[in-house]
Amino acid sequence: MPINHPNLHLTRLAGAIPAWSGEIKPDDLQPICQIVQDGGGRLVALWGSDARQQNKGFALHIALVNEAGLICLSIPLLAAQPSYPDVSRIFPVADRMQRAAYDLLGIYAHEGHDHRKWLRHGAWHGSSFPLRKDFDAAQSRTDDADNYPFVQVEGQGVHEIAVGPVHAGTIEPGHFRFSVVGEKMLRLEERLGYTHKGIEKRFESMSLQQGAKLVGRVSGDSTVAYAWAYAMAAESIAAVTPPDRALWLRALFLERERIANHLGDLGYLGNDVALSFGFAQFWILKEQMLRNNAALFGHRYLMDKIIPGGVAAGLAEPGKRTLFEECAMLEREVRVLRGIYEEHAGVQDRFIGAGRIEPKLAARLGLCGLAGRASSQAWDARVQFPCAPYDQLDVQMATYRNGDVAARVIVRFDELFESLRLQREILDHLDHDDTLQVPLEKLPAQGFGVGMVEGWRGEVLVAIHTDAEGKLTRVHPHDPSWQNWPALEHAVLGNIVPDFPLINKSFNLSYSGQDL
Repeated sequence: MPINHPNLHLTRLAGAIPAWSGEIKPDDLQPICQIVQDGGGRLVALWGSDARQQNKGFALHIALVNEAGLICLSIPLLAAQPSYPDVSRIFPVADRMQRAAYDLLGIYAHEGHDHRKWLRHGAWHGSSFPLRKDFDAAQSRTDDADNYPFVQVEGQGVHEIAVGPVHAGTIEPGHFRFSVVGEKMLRLEERLGYTHKGIEKRFESMSLQQGAKLVGRVSGDSTVAYAWAYAMAAESIAAVTPPDRALWLRALFLERERIANHLGDLGYLGNDVALSFGFAQFWILKEQMLRNNAALFGHRYLMDKIIPGGVAAGLAEPGKRTLFEECAMLEREVRVLRGIYEEHAGVQDRFIGAGRIEPKLAARLGLCGLAGRASSQAWDARVQFPCAPYDQLDVQMATYRNGDVAARVIVRFDELFESLRLQREILDHLDHDDTLQVPLEKLPAQGFGVGMVEGWRGEVLVAIHTDAEGKLTRVHPHDPSWQNWPALEHAVLGNIVPDFPLINKSFNLSYSGQDL
């Protein structure tokens, strides 16, 4: 057992991932988090739930990960005073999660140093909490001014530049407030939450199948990762194992999602340094992939193709030949484009040294996914905790040490080639069995399950709680952008304002995935 606590027990929470879960006292929370942090582990997610209808008050839930596996803690909180010990001093990334938990549920870290609202942009008043079961939307609306207290930076020659939340391009809204001297950035403060859509509240009224459709739209560029994590959580509650062919197809979809997003990002990164040729070439390749997705699986972005119990789309022999040909074409073309990027003096001048996160800081901030691996954080669920069929694939983790834009570009290239190799192996393993799913219409009562999948941006976690009738009572989808948005505030320090779009794109974080 990774943590010596009598209430933690090994469970089948996340497929093949070793997982421990249990209920602990509030006083045990900080010591356990400290042990995990001291051992090189990380905070993955933090959320709350309302169980007052079962006379259980509220609860705080925390998912941690260390070299042994996943650790899911539940901390019961009094209904009259739902407070818990602050963990942001141990895991700084917890700060915004704790603030969001208060805005949505009214549970709070009583020792926390930052109690500013996070999601409440004047949409509902401060004494109303949408994820409480007795929430009344009609009585909760407010027209109060937002008046968000940004941190002020003072000094001779210091100016503020406010960017967003509405941007010039067709991107999601987010507010970035820069404190600068000349063009040099002294501080960046982010304000997100503008794409809050009430997704977690919507899950409460949905069936298992409706929830599967919604979870795939939490962050559209990661639809496969979310759908798989949701299905994994549901299957762990129901003790159901999908057919082998379905698992291989899930891996195929996940790697195709990774390849498509890396192609798009590499194009955008070229565009941000005025290499429009790179943008055009990479997006031609991405478009070809998306067209093949539509032709072979019925959707360009593979939405609704992973469902609880299996998958909703197969692949015939002619389709396999098409994908083998696509792999050869992509490998050939991307290898040429990589050479152009690496030999272009203007591109390298903008990439190298920009937006650097040193490994020590990356570890402190809990940086994850491709951005973390570019700063020597060797975490990849496909490698450390391979669920089927990744336990039959020897995934080579791509890491780099410099932590700048150039390093994040290198990791993208390396992962793209590795995903093409994995796609070939997966296609070789796809047999002729037509079984794509097993029945899974409803979940057992009082169930709790977690699924964690290494998406292209980082690990995606979905937690499912069921009520006494087996219905969805709480679903929490967690995007890796929660971990990485705060790191962007550090990455820009000392850089010039014109480099912000490039640094921001090198992370390419999700607004929607965090705002929910």
